[in-house]
Amino acid sequence: MQHDRELAESPSQTAGPYVHIGCMPLHAGIKGIYEHDLHEINAIKGDQRLEISVFDGAENAVTDAILEIWIADPAFWSRCAFDEESGFYRLNFPKPVQRLESGNLISAPHISVFLAARGINIGLNTRIYFPQENNEIDHVLQRIDVDRRATLIAEKTNSAYRFDIHLQGEMETVFFDI
Repeated sequence: MQHDRELAESPSQTAGPYVHIGCMPLHAGIKGIYEHDLHEINAIKGDQRLEISVFDGAENAVTDAILEIWIADPAFWSRCAFDEESGFYRLNFPKPVQRLESGNLISAPHISVFLAARGINIGLNTRIYFPQENNEIDHVLQRIDVDRRATLIAEKTNSAYRFDIHLQGEMETVFFDI
């Protein structure tokens, strides 16, 4: 059977407002599905502390996003849940190290981040670099406009690293199409 009209692509779907509940039901107060939420399993691994905030285009905090963090060298992965007391996504992590990747490309110490939230059609990928490292050698950072690199560098505070993710606007974080 032949159709005379061209079929249109289906509209894409966003993650919706409940993705954090489905992925972290205990954190959302729903018991009996899992013994532990995934963000609790790796929550104490590592001696470094990271606090992340996520902001939408109007600079409002996004508190129902899902952040997944991974560090290649120590084989570390964690899912971050929003901390209702502090307003941050918090985790302890092992400090990453500089790596030599295939093709003799140098990768400065960094954390890879995947973010899913309501209103986002596809997950967003970014990286967190550290201010005291030799980031100029990183093969990914070298491809990013110098003025935009600062959106990928964490800030060191007295007790933790601090990193803000801006989904839109003048301070929009650099995201990678991977």
